Amino acid sequence: MINDNDIIDTLEELEVFLRSVESGKLGLDNAAGIALATNNADGRPFIAVLDDNHQLLLGRWVTQEVYDNGKDLVRNAPQQRH
Repeated sequence: MINDNDIIDTLEELEVFLRSVESGKLGLDNAAGIALATNNADGRPFIAVLDDNHQLLLGRWVTQEVYDNGKDLVRNAPQQRH
């Protein structure tokens, strides 16, 4: 499920989204992974929350800039702030 109205357009917004998924704030059951991906139909980039069967639980569109520059943030998870 990707909501067309929810577009992540900054790395800060991406970090907030990742923290929300990791903390369970979004109430997703069986969330096993997060990945940046592109839509097969039109190449539009998005962030995907996947279950342990690699099925999409939740997605948000991201800008090309976030897609290009947010890969390390997704790969390594946001670091804890002190």
